[in-house]
Amino acid sequence: MRKNSKSVGGLFYKQNTAAHELLLALLLTLLVMPTQAQRVVQSINANWLFSKAEGQEFASSVAPASGWEKISLPHTWNAADVLDDEPGHYRGVGWYKKTLHIPADWQRRRVYVYFEGANQEAEVFVNGQLVGRHAGGYTAFSFPISQYLKFTGTGLAANEVLVKLTNRHNADIPPLSADFTFYGGIYRDVYLVAADPVHFDLDNHASNGTFITTPAVSNKAAEVVVSGALTNASGEARKVTVLTQLLDQNSQVVSKRQTSLTLKAGEKRPFQQKLPPVRQPQLWSPDKPYLYRAVSQVLDVKKKAPLDEVSNPVGLRWYRFDAAEGFFLNGKHLKLIGTNRHQDFPGLGNALPDALHERDVELIKQLGGNFLRVSHYPQDPAVLQACDRLGILASVEIPIVNAITDSEAFFANCRTMQTEMIRQGFNHPSVIIWTYMNEVLLRLPEGIKRDNEPGRAYLTKVAELARQLEALTRREDPARYTMIVNHGDFKLYQQAGLPAIAQLAGWNLYSGWYSGDLSGFAQFLDMHHRELPTKPLLVTEYGADSDVRLHSFQPQRFDKTSEYANLFHQVYLKAILERPFVAGSNVWNLAEFNSETRQEAVPHINNKSLLTGDRQPKDSYLFYQAHLLKTPFVKIGSRGWTLRAGTAATSDSLYCRQPVEVYTNQPAVQLLLNGRDLGTQPTEFGVARFQVPFSNGVNQLRAQIAGQVVSDQIDINFQLLSPNLASAQLPFTELNVSLGDKRTFTDDRLHQVWVPEQAYTPGSWGYVGGKIYKQAGNRVPYGSDRNILGTEYDAIYETQRLGLTQFRADVPDGEYEVVLHFAELEAVPQGEQLVYNLAGPGTNGNASSKQERAFSVLVNGQEVLPELSAKTYLLPLQAVSFKVTASARAKQGIRVDFKAQQGEAMLNGIQIKRLY
Repeated sequence: MRKNSKSVGGLFYKQNTAAHELLLALLLTLLVMPTQAQRVVQSINANWLFSKAEGQEFASSVAPASGWEKISLPHTWNAADVLDDEPGHYRGVGWYKKTLHIPADWQRRRVYVYFEGANQEAEVFVNGQLVGRHAGGYTAFSFPISQYLKFTGTGLAANEVLVKLTNRHNADIPPLSADFTFYGGIYRDVYLVAADPVHFDLDNHASNGTFITTPAVSNKAAEVVVSGALTNASGEARKVTVLTQLLDQNSQVVSKRQTSLTLKAGEKRPFQQKLPPVRQPQLWSPDKPYLYRAVSQVLDVKKKAPLDEVSNPVGLRWYRFDAAEGFFLNGKHLKLIGTNRHQDFPGLGNALPDALHERDVELIKQLGGNFLRVSHYPQDPAVLQACDRLGILASVEIPIVNAITDSEAFFANCRTMQTEMIRQGFNHPSVIIWTYMNEVLLRLPEGIKRDNEPGRAYLTKVAELARQLEALTRREDPARYTMIVNHGDFKLYQQAGLPAIAQLAGWNLYSGWYSGDLSGFAQFLDMHHRELPTKPLLVTEYGADSDVRLHSFQPQRFDKTSEYANLFHQVYLKAILERPFVAGSNVWNLAEFNSETRQEAVPHINNKSLLTGDRQPKDSYLFYQAHLLKTPFVKIGSRGWTLRAGTAATSDSLYCRQPVEVYTNQPAVQLLLNGRDLGTQPTEFGVARFQVPFSNGVNQLRAQIAGQVVSDQIDINFQLLSPNLASAQLPFTELNVSLGDKRTFTDDRLHQVWVPEQAYTPGSWGYVGGKIYKQAGNRVPYGSDRNILGTEYDAIYETQRLGLTQFRADVPDGEYEVVLHFAELEAVPQGEQLVYNLAGPGTNGNASSKQERAFSVLVNGQEVLPELSAKTYLLPLQAVSFKVTASARAKQGIRVDFKAQQGEAMLNGIQIKRLY
């Protein structure tokens, strides 16, 4: 099916509104001549009604009597609840209904309703009658509905389509669990398809009924073969001709073949056409993604009229993987580098318009990437269409994630999903790999261990499923490669035998994040090459959390700063590029995406990514551009960090030196600050590093390449603090401190910078006594990894100083506002055990003691909070803040005293602002 091109005779247009649908319906009443008998594809996205049937079992077939709201597709019922503080999101039944206006002429056609995707179990009714069921939320499905439609003699007849969905957990449908959100809804486009009784097969797993192969391609000639089936749903035999023409980008015919067939009444007949070779073909590649079009028509021999037509993209290319030398395309070595991609967007959930799907592929192209792992499920057809057009090679997979169910129903659903994925994506030249498992041994079922009898039996079943899917895939598409994607437990996957089954081994590796240190990555690559010398290798995931609000000049594992993520990617990319046997790599992830069960500093979001959720570039995106783009490139790093703060070097100096990175593919970069030359630095692996003396206020940075026009410029607003708060040269205005923290936190919305804590020294500010809060275990270096309720500033409330006795700020005399921030991190309930949350397995989820605490707070000697305890304001994992006013007198500044009555006093954050 040709997505977003809606055919009415020779008319094609884009539609999204009810007005378009009405116009289409009116046109259809006029188009009744035999010459207009070709396939009609009409979207029906507008004017639906939706009702969430909470508490209803999926087995019930009774639609709600009320509670319907008007919506348009794409739609998900989880766009909002996946981001709130309430654990979980709605996983239940939802109903959709719509009135269809069917032309009288369609009574002689074969009509289908076609869904690009709906999650995850669907039942479709037309005029109250069940027309079909589908299991699985990520592949398309269609049902013939002609026999259920009502028609009038002329004009349009009203018919009702009703769709029942559920996104409940079902042990027989993958995915069972995963680090992404299982949204519910009809979240992709829906179409009506009306075809002549004689048509290309429309009952082949929602494919368009034709399949293109290119069995032999070279620089000199290329073979193109078109296969498929024809259906004669009429009551009489029909003589037809199948005509396929291969058109170049100028719509000139470069090859064609026609085949004559006689179809019996009710017969479905396969066909195959080998077109004459294309001489001196234009080859498809990332640098030049040249697309031909194969236009196949069914022609009525007697009436010389077209009965049906489909068009498919054709990219002429050949490729191979080699375990020692990597990947080759069209005879040339090509390092595959790109990203993974999830299908959601802030505020929309997974119900994206096509333009946003296409935009993500464009962003991979702008990165300089050439490879997309479509993870962990088939995505909107717009994605592979964009890959075809832009020259992005792709791997596509079905969502067998974390674990399997040992049941025939689960195995059958997996086989069906794999078949649907292959047949629906078969004609995309961008696809080079079919994948069918991701980290399938990450979460062994309860009671099962790798070295006990149930564990060995379970590994045997996983391998059996893999062999079934491998055999199925090789039958369906022997030309493309197969892959299983594993997490970094090399011995476990070897024990199960999975690397030996698929043609390629993909490894998701997080040395220096979830496990070990950064040096472990290169060691793993070399181990694979040593232990599996004949198995081609791809690094299918790698990355580190990166909250663009958090920064550190001494980054460390798990601090979630941009700087640690930058270091992580620099180490990984270097190791990948140095090893020719690494065929390709995919960064995890292109953009931040929703994962409802995650907690941490940005709850419900996985922020291992090159882009923010709204697709703004992080430093790591610029770093890859510096290595992958072929045109001159220079960008100043930390582009989102345009509000900074720091303390002047001395009381007399009016500047603070901080590092700035510039990303470029040129050998050296010159940097200017407010027009003043800071010198030229050589580039080391795509990065030039500078120490910039920022002054108070606006600092304009300009990076440029000597002798070239290419340059970059940003403005940074710097809040300079004096080491002497009473300095007349730099009057005190405000101070925001994150206690128990070693990072800077930037709040662009409130135009505030939170600086990390420091010990008090006379004339300055800081804490007196205490220790940084740290969970048990050795994964998170400081702070909590739990979702703090009632705030968007989790990163501030997740860190604290325990046992402090005082906080002092030697500000000048005057009137001040003091805000104290608290969150109870110790006496908290058990956290959910998730392998991808930082607490990880082997801890209690929060590793906190349950000591009671009670303390009072005094500001300049006045008791402002007489008792803070669980009995008053300190509820577990709940943000609470108090604003008080204070007068600084007799050069004593602001003193905040903490008096513990039970346990230890604590403080998460403090803000001091001068009023006058």
